[in-house]
Amino acid sequence: MALGRAYSVAVTGVEGQIVEVEADIGRGLPAVHLVGLPDTALSEARDRVRAAVANSGEQWPDSKVILALSPATLRKVGSGYDAALVCAVMDAAGLVRRERVHATIMLGELALDGRLRSVRGILPAVLAAKHAGYERVVVPTAALAEAGLVRDIEVLGAPDLRALLAWLRGERVLDGPQPLAPPDRTVRLDLSELVGQSEARWAMEVAAAGSHHLMLTGPPGIGKTMLAQRLPGILPDLTEEESLEVTAIHSVAGTLPADRPLVEVPPFIAPHHTASVSSLVGGGSGTARPGAVSRAHRGVLFLDECAEIGTKVLESLRTPLEDGEVRIARRDGVARYPARFQLVLAANPCPCAPAREADCVCAPTARRKYLGKLSGPLLDRVDLRVRMQSVDTGALINDVGESTEVVRARVEQARAAAAERWREHGWRTNSEVPGPALRQRFRLSRTALAPIEKALRRGVVTARGADRALRVAWSVADLAGLDAPGAEQVATALAFRDRGAGTPSPRRVEPELLNGHTESGPTAIRAAIRTEPPAVPNRGRRRRTWGTRSAHAHGHICRRCCKGRIVRSPTSWPSGVLSRRRR
Repeated sequence: MALGRAYSVAVTGVEGQIVEVEADIGRGLPAVHLVGLPDTALSEARDRVRAAVANSGEQWPDSKVILALSPATLRKVGSGYDAALVCAVMDAAGLVRRERVHATIMLGELALDGRLRSVRGILPAVLAAKHAGYERVVVPTAALAEAGLVRDIEVLGAPDLRALLAWLRGERVLDGPQPLAPPDRTVRLDLSELVGQSEARWAMEVAAAGSHHLMLTGPPGIGKTMLAQRLPGILPDLTEEESLEVTAIHSVAGTLPADRPLVEVPPFIAPHHTASVSSLVGGGSGTARPGAVSRAHRGVLFLDECAEIGTKVLESLRTPLEDGEVRIARRDGVARYPARFQLVLAANPCPCAPAREADCVCAPTARRKYLGKLSGPLLDRVDLRVRMQSVDTGALINDVGESTEVVRARVEQARAAAAERWREHGWRTNSEVPGPALRQRFRLSRTALAPIEKALRRGVVTARGADRALRVAWSVADLAGLDAPGAEQVATALAFRDRGAGTPSPRRVEPELLNGHTESGPTAIRAAIRTEPPAVPNRGRRRRTWGTRSAHAHGHICRRCCKGRIVRSPTSWPSGVLSRRRR
């Protein structure tokens, strides 16, 4: 009986765990038994590895072979264990140098001819090997650039199984990673291409300075999508730590380019408005895969035509917006993916969406229902709301606006000031600062907090909205070069939350329907719309009823005992047309 051992990594979410692969060559008929909770792809490795060994000119043991993967209670998913399975068998047969096998992590899938193929999750697997204290890791040559992003660990690339076994015997030297080419800094989408919209441009600059969420509404064709697509251009480049985080997520998702695997600029993810909850948040059978919110980590998630997205899909964003991560429970365990992104919503004001609001043919109920999918708790998490207007003809002949480079310089300066201020607390941007810290440790003066206290007393904002307004005020102050925000910056932040972007504007609100609401703006309109009309004395009016007792209980005239009375039409209550009805 001979026993061999090799090591690989199981990736769950963006975290890796070392897996020990044991091989036992014993007596019995030639067979291969694989234990340790393998999935279907891993169970099929019994035939793959035997064919790869035979086609590489090696000898597979002509007896019973048992392959065990531990920890046995951990579900093993994927084909990335093939190289470790072969190395464990070769170690048990005494055909390789044991000290090299036991000090090396093996990653890669084997083809039938012995070629080593790349798999998903190479980067998080190498990071797990480094944290576990291993000296080196061997990956397929195609994944060498990705694995070489991790420092302080020896990374080697093997093109096929023959080269890997030759290196384990000391007969060959494997190649290491090559230095990456410098990134392309060419600006492809410039902010100066956008015509007009100075208020929306200013809101986007504030959102970029503090990593705040933004909502844009307005008629079609005025630049909502153009503005959102140019937001990543004014964001600073990712730091080394942030780049590894984002690259690890894209490695698990399988979206890394082969020529340049490192993600150094903030990603821009724009799913279609027919996306499902699983595609947006993440999911899948077995082990959950990262969704759009995780692939947009440290970047921008743009939801165009958000009023057309399903309500369940929109509500699934509430937890990632608050926690900055996604926890997906599946049969094989709970996968955790980071999801700290900037949300940008864009929508038309109504279904018909005319170029001029005066040409709208939608009923007030249709306008309210169109944006009614955006619930109050979701809108409360959006920091800046902007209502964009049609561009005047004079804007086409005026001078062009500021370029992306100019705005990006101001955003980088503001972000540097915020990072220096929050460095000792572990926060990077203003949006990451928790509310208790803003209200206690970094409490503003009474004069600066006066606008927020007034808004809270009037019920214009919630407690969460007040905290988000304070974060926006810090970003406005950073752009202005101030040490702390004052009353003007706080008022500006509150104004961004009350621009009517998320509130459908009815055509007309009668003064008598306000019912004593003295507030102005969308909050008062929303309160007026949701308020029942004043009680009207019962003077022969009747609603649609189904019985005598119900009608008389509510003070209305019924159909059975009251004939020939003058009543109002129930479809036009409370001011219908008089009609005489006789039974």
